Amino acid sequence: MADDLQIVGLGMATLDVLLRLKDMPTWDCGTRIDEFRFDGGGPVGTAMVAAAKLGTNVGFIGTAGMDKSAEIKLESMVDAGVDLSHLVKRDGPDDQVIVVHVHAETGERTFCGVGNISRKPLHVDELDKDYIISADYLHLEGFHYDAALQAAKWMKEAGKTVTYDGSKTSGSVGENTRRLIEYVDVLITGKGFAKGLTGLSDLKEAGKEALKMGPGVFVETLGEDGCYTVTADDDFHTPAFDVNVIDTTGAGDVFHGAYIVGLLHGWNLRQLALFSSAVSALKCTKLGGRSGIPNFDEVMDFLGKRGIKFGSSGLSVEII
Repeated sequence: MADDLQIVGLGMATLDVLLRLKDMPTWDCGTRIDEFRFDGGGPVGTAMVAAAKLGTNVGFIGTAGMDKSAEIKLESMVDAGVDLSHLVKRDGPDDQVIVVHVHAETGERTFCGVGNISRKPLHVDELDKDYIISADYLHLEGFHYDAALQAAKWMKEAGKTVTYDGSKTSGSVGENTRRLIEYVDVLITGKGFAKGLTGLSDLKEAGKEALKMGPGVFVETLGEDGCYTVTADDDFHTPAFDVNVIDTTGAGDVFHGAYIVGLLHGWNLRQLALFSSAVSALKCTKLGGRSGIPNFDEVMDFLGKRGIKFGSSGLSVEII
């Protein structure tokens, strides 16, 4: 696979310990867990699994420990065919472990990191430049910051495309992220990121301001409210698909992976948003960030049943 890479992801891959429950426990009172699962997670790790399951040749660069936790978090990446030849192993237990509490009624979740999740970052001298620039796309979320910045610079010098996952936030965006965005072509973020980056509350205006920082495409995902796309020439809202939501963990990460797959297909912006939204919606019907990721045919079937078809002449929407 290393000879025909289409996407390389550099970032975090976690072991998610998922607990689906109606009420959170307290020190005085326990609670009943409706469902429990181990699953791989992490923004870039999950995006790469999604892209691979959708039929793309994908590589992942990150770190993993030498224990059972590391084995479990990498299992779904191996199963999906993600190339891990440039994963760096660290002695000792894995340091990227997350406990995820999923609300049984809404699918919303909270995250609790175990220990110091970034105590052993990748170093620039551990990167293989030729491997990275052999891909058409590099996907980042800013974890392993120094390595991510260098990889982004290499991709830009090679004339390749950099995509970035800007996480949901209610605060301001830090300087390291701002510096990375200078090298980003497609910026896809969670709710609140645009305001945190620009200080502007209006999403269209914030998106336009974000484009001045480097990207050519800005998309903010809004959960059940869909997503909003902004470019220099266009801006539009794409509604979310109505599904039975079990767990929203990894929904944004999966959206990112699907979006890059759509870019590889050469689809237009509206097709990209619809396809990525559909993949994300299907993921949300199962517990875990990766367990519900569909394959390409399942996504097309889902869209087709809703009157949406991707034809050679562009997107067609039919009433069924």
